[in-house]
Amino acid sequence: MLDLVVCHGDFLNADHDYVHKNKSVKGFGSYGDIMIRDRKMYVAPTPFGLTTGTAHNQTLILPADVHVDSRFRAVGDLVRQEAEKLIVGYTFDLRTNTLKPDSVGNPAAGKQHSFVAYRLQGTAGDAVAMRPPREIIAEVIEAAEEDE
Repeated sequence: MLDLVVCHGDFLNADHDYVHKNKSVKGFGSYGDIMIRDRKMYVAPTPFGLTTGTAHNQTLILPADVHVDSRFRAVGDLVRQEAEKLIVGYTFDLRTNTLKPDSVGNPAAGKQHSFVAYRLQGTAGDAVAMRPPREIIAEVIEAAEEDE
């Protein structure tokens, strides 16, 4: 196996409170008998997009307070920092096909979450580090533009 990252879910999103629900609106269309389903799709950057040193390796990423046994060796300390704003909703205009996010200040803005990247003892591979935030944001913007 050439590339494999197994990461704890908190590495991608530390929020455990949101409960996803699909909703719908009835009455769309010229006859008013079409239903629009709001089926959310979440696209998170992959651990390969968030880090360097994970390509062409097998890597395990866990919160720093999780104990691993002696079969593993640490190959990187990783820190994620919570964003200034949280998206709490959005509106979609069917006439213009525009999506507008609604955000609020994040009460945990700046809070840091620490993780450790591990590999099995005796395996080769590069050290693991976080990519600079501007590279991660550029990748997210590029992916969003491809969806348009």
